Amino acid sequence: MINLLDFDPAGLTEYFASLGEKPFRAKQVLRWMHQFGVAEFSDMTDVAKSLRARLAEEAVVAAPEVIRDSLSDDGTRKWLLSVGEGNAVETVFIPEARRGTLCVSTQAGCALDCAFCSTGKQGFNRNLSVAEIIGQLWWANRALGAVRGGENDGERVISNVVLMGMGEPLANYDHTLRALRLMLDDNAYGLSRRRVTVSTSGIVPAMDRLREDCPVALAVSLHAPNDVLRDELVPINKKYPLSELMAACRRYLVKAPRDFITFEYVMLDGVNDRDRDARELLALVADVPCKFNLIPFNPFPGAPFGRSKPDRIRRFAEILQAAGLVVTTRKTRGEDVDAACGQLAGQVQDKSKRRLLSGSIPLVEVRP
Repeated sequence: MINLLDFDPAGLTEYFASLGEKPFRAKQVLRWMHQFGVAEFSDMTDVAKSLRARLAEEAVVAAPEVIRDSLSDDGTRKWLLSVGEGNAVETVFIPEARRGTLCVSTQAGCALDCAFCSTGKQGFNRNLSVAEIIGQLWWANRALGAVRGGENDGERVISNVVLMGMGEPLANYDHTLRALRLMLDDNAYGLSRRRVTVSTSGIVPAMDRLREDCPVALAVSLHAPNDVLRDELVPINKKYPLSELMAACRRYLVKAPRDFITFEYVMLDGVNDRDRDARELLALVADVPCKFNLIPFNPFPGAPFGRSKPDRIRRFAEILQAAGLVVTTRKTRGEDVDAACGQLAGQVQDKSKRRLLSGSIPLVEVRP
């Protein structure tokens, strides 16, 4: 069966053309799937009955199955979604006063093996399909009642989407690109390019491709002010060192919807949080318009790092701010439901050839 969630707008139009249908049919079905959250073709009432019958025979609208739905005391909501063969990914919704942000995964596990990352320590299983990526947004809209006819009746509860969940989005480039096009399409989710953010650890050729194919907001996982330390923390740096990464950031800004790059910087106690590290960062990004998002480290079993103290994070931010940079410190959200990336999926048995995260056990309870 063909999963229609796997098609971006151009792909769905091509599919309907192969059925002898006009392009407007693709737009109709896009709206039913993504704006109304409809999965049954019989409910797509303005689609010709004959086409509905044919679609019912050869196609489905299928998002990943929900294993667990957890709600934090602070309002953060986390879904653990099955992607088959014992693998699971995470999607997190973070409500705030003026926006609602959905954090989406693009891979089951991650191959980049960043030293401080819970997901990376679980190993890499596979890339997610388009349906598995966009299905996270499809499901979240339904669960939050944001589809037309739902509790919030089409209200944009999810105003921002960040591809900052499990995996490296640009290592799953083609599927990520098609999912992005659905997020931006007016017949699907109609999000602004400024409100969709792709996070990358710095795969330079893919950054250049994204700049040409679908420039959305860009966040770069930096985490170190020099190559020596970044080689240890973010191993992809050995292939694309900081000089190349900074040059790619400057190139990206030529077509980016925002006039700055967001640099993500996890704060590791005594490792990358010293005054001299902040000053070295200032020299590194001197010619890259940017803002910094400082991220208190989320410990996980067996992690070799500790979280920087609040006073140390504050001092680090002050040094950057004194030089004129915009600096935010990410609030720690959803800790009571393991909402830091990779924490809940770390309890699911890993099917890769690498080890399980130390201290993890398979889930034995499945509850929607």
